[in-house]
Amino acid sequence: MSDKFLSQEEIDSLMQKNQMVNAEFDDLTVSEKDILGEVGNISMSTSATTLSTLLNRQVSITTPRVEVTTFNKVVESLIMPYVILQVQFEDGLHGSNILMMSIRDASIIANIMMGGDWSQFNDNVLSDLELSAVSEAMNQMIGSASTAVSTMLNRRVDIDPPLTQVGDSASTIKIKGIQGEEHLACIVFKLAIDDLIDSEIMQIYSLETAKEIADTMLGSIKETEQVSASTAEQPRAAKNEEIKIESVQQEQKREYEKNVQVQKPEFVPLKESKQATQSRNIDLILDVPLEMSVILGRTQRSIKEILSLEPGSIVELEKYAEEPLDIYVNGKLIAQGEVVVLDEKFGIRINSILSTRDRVESLK
Repeated sequence: MSDKFLSQEEIDSLMQKNQMVNAEFDDLTVSEKDILGEVGNISMSTSATTLSTLLNRQVSITTPRVEVTTFNKVVESLIMPYVILQVQFEDGLHGSNILMMSIRDASIIANIMMGGDWSQFNDNVLSDLELSAVSEAMNQMIGSASTAVSTMLNRRVDIDPPLTQVGDSASTIKIKGIQGEEHLACIVFKLAIDDLIDSEIMQIYSLETAKEIADTMLGSIKETEQVSASTAEQPRAAKNEEIKIESVQQEQKREYEKNVQVQKPEFVPLKESKQATQSRNIDLILDVPLEMSVILGRTQRSIKEILSLEPGSIVELEKYAEEPLDIYVNGKLIAQGEVVVLDEKFGIRINSILSTRDRVESLK
């Protein structure tokens, strides 16, 4: 029995064939996936901050997972229905960005935003009001994510108005500009909101957009490395020239020191002089207009309570009737007073003016 060894040419040919086969199933390189994972991590962290502000709850999005797949396969792997929000890039990037969230998570988020009972969520159906609320939340999230991507790419990125839909199967979901079997870059994150939600949320880029983001980021990294390398490499001729200049300067310094004559300094006697004190000319700014405002009171209400307002509704403020009102100049608190009526017009009588210390504290 004889052993046959493959030549280097045969080995190279087999490796090239394997790479071609892998390319059919994966349209992104390992480096491109790493870049997309990092971009997605930063942009969706910004989205988590936005959602946390909307809900007034702690939101965390962690552990991105990047994979190339088709939209049909994504839908088949999920327990439908899902809320799908799609935006198309108008300027700065090409293609689309899609955000997907389960109906259960969307229902909880919507009820928190509307000030309702979040525990009364629905696993299968969203009311029109709930869909409107969660659409606004997802719109804010994807908007802040696009802003973060714009900052990372160092270019302006504009998006079209979002399209929101609820789908329960691949046949009922219509994604603008994307076919069901078209390859997409899917970034999956773990979404946690306090102890209410612990599931996954998906951000999907068209492959065109994903490659454009990855190529731009990789190009920026290479350009930075080249600039650093060129700065680090200093020509030997320049170093020699610096040594020669330093040697000439030292020689000139020695020659100068030989010819220097040291003498004791003589000073002119100092005379007392009276300097007139000039008063500050405040007249120059006396006619500068300032905005004075009086705050009657404030309150905080949920979206649900605001939507229920109608003519005749009474909104209770946090201030008591006899409590002094705050007086602001250009947005800074300077005094307190009470409301009076002068010739059928409201006025404010100043009862106290904040001390200099208090006014300085209010500026912080």
